Amino acid sequence: MAETEADSGGRLLHTRRDLIRVGVGVAGAFTLGPAFWEALAAPAPAGPSPYGPLGAPDANGIRLPEGFSSRIVARANEPVEGTSYVWHIFSDGASTFRTGDGGWILVSNSELPTPVDLPFPPIGDPGDGGASAIRFRPDGEIRDAYRILSDTSSNCAGGRTPWKTWLSCEEVDDGIVWECDPWGRRDAVARPALGVFKHEAVCVDPRRGHLYLSEDLGDGGFYRFTPETKGDLSAGRLEIARRRGNGFVDWLPVPDPSAASVPTRQQVPGATKFERGEGIWFDSDRVYLAVTTKSRIWEYNARSKRIRVIYDAAKIQNPPLTDVDNITVARSGDLFVCEDNGGDDPFDICIITPEPHRRVARFLKLTGPQHGDPGTEAVSEVTGVCFNPAGNRMYFSSQRAFGTGVVYEVSGPFRT
Repeated sequence: MAETEADSGGRLLHTRRDLIRVGVGVAGAFTLGPAFWEALAAPAPAGPSPYGPLGAPDANGIRLPEGFSSRIVARANEPVEGTSYVWHIFSDGASTFRTGDGGWILVSNSELPTPVDLPFPPIGDPGDGGASAIRFRPDGEIRDAYRILSDTSSNCAGGRTPWKTWLSCEEVDDGIVWECDPWGRRDAVARPALGVFKHEAVCVDPRRGHLYLSEDLGDGGFYRFTPETKGDLSAGRLEIARRRGNGFVDWLPVPDPSAASVPTRQQVPGATKFERGEGIWFDSDRVYLAVTTKSRIWEYNARSKRIRVIYDAAKIQNPPLTDVDNITVARSGDLFVCEDNGGDDPFDICIITPEPHRRVARFLKLTGPQHGDPGTEAVSEVTGVCFNPAGNRMYFSSQRAFGTGVVYEVSGPFRT
């Protein structure tokens, strides 16, 4: 089983897929030649979805495979069903956390800039930014909704930790990472040791204690943070990646993570540029990094310290997936990837199946005028894909649907 949103991602290597991948990553790194690595790095081609073709749009305008259904769980500027809590606008990165009663909590960021300065006005009250949470009962009914972070700006994506906190990332030049309590019992804590830059997302390697971070800029870096004390983010070492020609990665210290005079991405000569690094996810010793500008997904092997491209839209005719953004890994090992704006054919979540038969295909498509007109400033984007702890419910948002955003849930026979 691959990790779910509620798992730590540090499970033992007990599947055939894991054993094959680790064997290649460790032994092959030292015994196999460049021709082998070039063949191994061939990006995933387009192919049929394991879930079959998409059906007609449902009542929410979502095209889904047979056996799947959707519902709205939160709409911006409206109270969450069964609660008095008014949901935030511009929902973005999200994750889930298992609760003691068999239910779960969905946390979601608000990519609202503070002070509000938008190229187009939202419909209704922009409200506060930060992050909110919805608590579900074991049967999936909503129990409560509440705020977990306030008074921050442009909280884009983030990541969950094995110690059950949510890391919410500010996507502004002086942005920091905020550590939040999904239960809403403790105040959020700023974590400037993770660097001051235009943060997008973060993931945790629970075995080694490393955190990996992406930066949404054309010359952005790919970062690694090592806490002084495992699980304590108050202090540690921030590094930036430099990729060598053979795919190996050197991690070089960032002299001044506070970026007091020089941006972090410019402090280390030769650091590799990952053009608009966005979604990031850790699973089975792999870090998956989505790079929007070139519509690529990179895979970094934390064991072998190699990095390779596993999806490249430029190498596929009429690619089903472009403008890659938020990303998650299902219990089956399938990658699910959101489209940022998706070019001329937007509003998809695509699936990339695991090795050895890796393929990319559409899993769902959003339709209807509520998502805006492609090519305009007001066009929406698909964000925040994640699963509940059982892996049978998917959550995601159309960030600017109806002008301010909607959070959806999809239920059905997901592969395990």
